[in-house]
Amino acid sequence: MAGKVKLTVACGDYEIVRALKEGVVEPDGLELVILTDMGPRERHWRMARKAEFDVCEANVGAYFMERDQGAPLTAIPVFLHRRFRHGFLFVNAAAGIRTPKDLIGRQVGGTNFQPASNIWMRGILQDEYGLPHRQVTWVVERSEDVAFTPPKDLRIEMIAPGKKLDLMLAEGEIPAMLSPDLPRLFRAGDKRIVRLFPDYKDLELAYFRRTGIFPIMHVTTIKQEIVDKFPWVPTNLTKAFEAAKAIAYRRIANPRVVPLAWVRTALEEQEEMLGRDPWAYGLTPANRKNLETVLRYTFEQGMISKMLPLDALFADTDLGDAGGSDGI
Repeated sequence: MAGKVKLTVACGDYEIVRALKEGVVEPDGLELVILTDMGPRERHWRMARKAEFDVCEANVGAYFMERDQGAPLTAIPVFLHRRFRHGFLFVNAAAGIRTPKDLIGRQVGGTNFQPASNIWMRGILQDEYGLPHRQVTWVVERSEDVAFTPPKDLRIEMIAPGKKLDLMLAEGEIPAMLSPDLPRLFRAGDKRIVRLFPDYKDLELAYFRRTGIFPIMHVTTIKQEIVDKFPWVPTNLTKAFEAAKAIAYRRIANPRVVPLAWVRTALEEQEEMLGRDPWAYGLTPANRKNLETVLRYTFEQGMISKMLPLDALFADTDLGDAGGSDGI
């Protein structure tokens, strides 16, 4: 490893990074210490508050906020986590909530205001379903990763100490909740909590077909001092993530690897619906639309002061024609 640049990389324990973590893929000129044991909350907090890692998978909206506030970071166009969000709006079964507009003037829980999942769903609810996010009181149970002062017309309330949003939802104290993951009581089978969109998969597929967006939740940030000192690092790191993802795709195509009876069927269905590389990296036209949409949502929801161009937010890792076969 002599002469290589050593970087700490904090990210999720994903199949698409396995080959990097296990050393099957070795980035040119880099020695990576990959840290995957943290949950997203801890990882985002430690990077946003303490800048503990050289490279970090981060909430896309929080990254935009940090850049808006002058943090010495940039990002590479590697998007390790995407997820459709229609299936993560939960309501109290007895609250009489039938459409998103029924939530106008009501309280909606949401862990905290900044999760990328909640940024996306608030934007989708406003754009697609006519629920203005400033006509809702957003009830949260924890502090934000990135400090910010909400606009005066944005209503955010912290619940009382000791309370839990999923219990408040089940007991009817709040009528609805946006959640990054499935609420604890919902997973336990509590029938008082139901999805507002029980046909969420159909809605998500229709949304994708209409917009081309498979929502990007996280970007991969890198300290600006590293880019300034070693300007070749972003491209080499992006190439390594791409190589690891390619190995993951080949691995999951083997039905002996994943313990799911119809894994091959699921893979074929995904390719038919979303294409051969749903986790595409780079600032492709589709990814630009994706990122411009969540950047607009972050701005409209009062978390950033201005809309920066994407090329100012991401390192240039486009190889252009240099990425093709060697000339003669």
